[in-house]
Amino acid sequence: MFFASDNAGPAHPKVIEALSKANEGYAMGYGADAIMDRVRDKIRDVFEAPQAAVYLVATGTAANSILLATMAQPWQTIFCSPMAHIHEDECNAPEFYSGAKLTIVPAENAKMTPETLRASIEGEETRGVHGPQRGPVSITQVTEKGTVHSVNEIKALTGVASDYGLKCHLDGARFANALSFLGCTAAEMTWKAGIDAVSFGGTKNGLLGVEACVMFDPELAWEFELRRKRGGHLFSKHRYLSAQMDAYLADDLWLDMAGNANARCAQLTEGLRGIDHVTLSFEPEANMIFFQMPRAEHARVLAGGATYYVMDGDHTSGDPDRLLTGRLVTDWSMTEDVIESFLALMRG
Repeated sequence: MFFASDNAGPAHPKVIEALSKANEGYAMGYGADAIMDRVRDKIRDVFEAPQAAVYLVATGTAANSILLATMAQPWQTIFCSPMAHIHEDECNAPEFYSGAKLTIVPAENAKMTPETLRASIEGEETRGVHGPQRGPVSITQVTEKGTVHSVNEIKALTGVASDYGLKCHLDGARFANALSFLGCTAAEMTWKAGIDAVSFGGTKNGLLGVEACVMFDPELAWEFELRRKRGGHLFSKHRYLSAQMDAYLADDLWLDMAGNANARCAQLTEGLRGIDHVTLSFEPEANMIFFQMPRAEHARVLAGGATYYVMDGDHTSGDPDRLLTGRLVTDWSMTEDVIESFLALMRG
């Protein structure tokens, strides 16, 4: 009953098989392997973007940071929500790689609104040479609160950015989960909605460790290549990244895995609704649930064999009736039986 993170789940057997096959013989390094040629074509097909520049890195932090560094100058600011992964969970890596700062835009349910984004943009570039200049907008999809931007919500944000000539980045660490929830195409959720570059995640969805950096403006490609190398994220034995992504995209495995993670989350959500001492903090939309429950109940459930994060307090000591927030994340390998066992434990 492991719900701490989809990062903690296993890699899919087909991915392991692909790595084993890629390990045979010799292959050119640094992304010149034949598998990467196939991956590039597949990702371009997925996004309906034949001219897109496509590169692989091993971590989501690297994907976000190097893309944003390519899109932002050191004297600019990057606009994002308070709950954005680049703000909460990346140890200032975007600032480190880009030299730019982050401007935190007020959000509702972890989403910036067109109104708050416009106000934040208007608030910058008002002091001439003495202040930061306006830079790209970064949107997290799925958000760090488990909510999903609709295509129209993305269009509304990119529309505001476009009014000021700003580029837009999509942090898609859980890209497949969002796509599965929305039922749209990758193109509709990205460049057709005004997104200029996307971090196309795989690590949280059944891969060992690989993310694709997709830029719909190929003129950004060379600078990205230089920044990836300078930042220490150009793999010499690149075929092991390529093999993972190749297996991920074969026969829609990436969508199947995300679909199962989302389905198990929906099953879990429905079960939690019937438990009196549980209150959902947000309406779950992909594969992540935030909920409130008395401290004593958290202690009982965690002692009973469940694993998840309590986000806002120590569950082991203090007022037993105080409500604490827990986070549950389902991954591609989660089964219906595990969900039912956890719900039985939650009921007591």
